[in-house]
This record gives sequence, C-alpha cells and structure tokens, in this order.
Amino acid sequence: MKTNQDTVLSIYQSFELPEDDSRIKKIKEMNYSKVLVITEDWCGDAMMNLPILKHISEALNLEVRVFHRDDDTKLIDQYLTNGKSRAIPIFVFLNDQFEQETVWGPRANEVQKFVTDVRADKLPSKDHPDYADLEKETHLVISNRYKTDASFWKAVYNSILNKLENK
Repeated sequence: MKTNQDTVLSIYQSFELPEDDSRIKKIKEMNYSKVLVITEDWCGDAMMNLPILKHISEALNLEVRVFHRDDDTKLIDQYLTNGKSRAIPIFVFLNDQFEQETVWGPRANEVQKFVTDVRADKLPSKDHPDYADLEKETHLVISNRYKTDASFWKAVYNSILNKLENK
C-alpha cells in the first residue's frame, strides 16, 4: 500500500470493536472463513472501510485476500454497484469451499447518504467551468470526514456485521 497508508493505520488504531457484541459470537458460528477484497489503495472508501474490515476479520478469524480492481476488471465486473459501476471496496465473504455467502460494499447506507448529500450541495453540472475544482473540493470534504468521524466507522462496522448476520 502506497496511498493512504498512514490514514488506514490511524483509523485501525483509533477504532475499537465494541465489547461483548453478541453478533460476533453468532457470526462465528456461521459458515464464513474467507473474505475476498476488491480494492485500490487510492480509494477513499477503502481508506475508511479496510481498517474496520481488518478488525472484523481478526475477531472472526477470517482469511483475507486482496485483489486490485484495476489489475483485472473481470473480477470487479461480477460485482458492479447498481449493475454498472466498478465502485470499491467490495468484500466477498466465502465459506470453506470457496463458495460465496454474501457481498458487502462499497459503503454503509449512512455514509452513502452523506456522500450523496455533499455531492448534491457542492457540485454543479459536469459542463460547469468550475466542475473539476469543485469536485476536488468535494472529495476533500468527504475524505476528511472519513478520516475523522468515528460515527462513520461504527456505521461501516454495523453495516458489515448486519450483512454477515442476515445474509
């Protein structure tokens, strides 16, 4: 990892799994053993979501394998968001026979709402002369929130666990 490495480590060190979360014990008894991660290290969503997944995978004793989206798009094309977008990260949870049990990603619902609202507030149409500058500014606002907002981290945690629990 080259991009966002310090932030990923900072989020990992700052986030703590809730003590005595009964869902962890329940999910441990389910048939999950591996998680296939489709990502890129430049991705802001991955910057926030991967440290949370690491905590979860440690608690559940999941083997984690990372695949870079842009190295071979055949994999991500099986997991398009809304049937068209190569959005990342995508977490594919597998059983011992390497069969897919469930898929999560790229964002928790609360985070998606924030991103949608910020983009609606800050971005003009793509043909606007200031669009590129405003898009960079918008990405910075989103990224800064990802880096610092523990409520987002908790939303990601809960979203992943709920997906695993209710596959």
